[in-house]
Amino acid sequence: MTPPLHIGPHTVQPPVVLAPMAGITNAPFRTLCREFSGGKGLFVSEMITTRALVERNAKTMQLVRFDDSERPRSIQLYGVDPVTVGKAVRMIADEDLADHIDLNFGCPVPKVTRKGGGSALPYKRPLLRAILHEAVGNAGGLPVTMKMRKGIDDGHLTYLDAGRIAVDEGVTAIALHGRTAAQHYGGTADWEAIARLKEAVPEIPVLGNGDIWSADDALRMVRETRCDGVVVGRGCLGRPWLFGDLVTAFTAITAGDSAGDPTGERAYARPSFGEVARVMLRHATLLGEWLGDEARGVIDFRKHVAWYTKGFSLGSQARRRLAVAASLDELAGLLGELDAGEPWPEGADGPRGRTHGRNKVVLPEGWLDDPYDCAAGVGADAELETSGG
Repeated sequence: MTPPLHIGPHTVQPPVVLAPMAGITNAPFRTLCREFSGGKGLFVSEMITTRALVERNAKTMQLVRFDDSERPRSIQLYGVDPVTVGKAVRMIADEDLADHIDLNFGCPVPKVTRKGGGSALPYKRPLLRAILHEAVGNAGGLPVTMKMRKGIDDGHLTYLDAGRIAVDEGVTAIALHGRTAAQHYGGTADWEAIARLKEAVPEIPVLGNGDIWSADDALRMVRETRCDGVVVGRGCLGRPWLFGDLVTAFTAITAGDSAGDPTGERAYARPSFGEVARVMLRHATLLGEWLGDEARGVIDFRKHVAWYTKGFSLGSQARRRLAVAASLDELAGLLGELDAGEPWPEGADGPRGRTHGRNKVVLPEGWLDDPYDCAAGVGADAELETSGG
């Protein structure tokens, strides 16, 4: 097997992490992923804004509740103000809300970057350092990690400087998405950047993120970059069993070959549509139990339908009906009308989720003039509930 990933006192074996995704990696989805992995790996909550946590927003307080079986409990925080980040981290430590804290500096969404937040923030080196300093200083011994992108665009790369600042401030591990904010989710992830970061910060683990669509992609990333683990996001949308594949793949690696061999034949999941339908129903059921309302659970599940059914020959009408189901009985009835024996489609293991690029990042006026000038600060409205990665 590959060497285990150490996040502070926590050992993660195999070294596989579920990427935080807003509106996706809530407790029900984490439960599914953990079940398929046999409890192996690290499963991070969806992104929590520090201001909402400190203010004890009701929705936010629900998002930071973990199932008793979740260990370690992992929370991702997003914040732009060092003092507020410090208060949120202190709250988590004092109230025993989690066992691990991850900080998000990867969000490329324009409504965040135009205020200097997300993937725009590491360009301001002193601000990044101040946030990390407050987070680590208030963590009370909890490990603090961070997730980031390469930079704003190819002319304004920040990841190597950010990596050194993270080491200086006591961050435990770094995850790098091999894209710039300008790429958004388009193009191809730059795995060479992950390798360069690994060389630049040998003191702490580096995790790679971007374009991991299969377990063999994960092994290839480790082999090519020598990263210490992988972070999987869009690849598991509608495929929580990918974490079972990842456990199978990493377990098959011999102890003497930590980089892995991605060429062997392994028993990866190839579920029929009937098997996928059972997972869909369980997912919708878990959401209803978590929300305390079956109908709300089914409605929340609707966004997952296209991902689960990708590649299957269901027809557009069946997909539309599934996507507007209003109860578990209706969802089960619709799924029951379809061909349960249809095999896993060829090509369904490929890219899913957002795949578009933007080419331009919306930033505050004068943001790029001086990476060390933070006089303008970052507006509080940069701290919005949005996906980050």
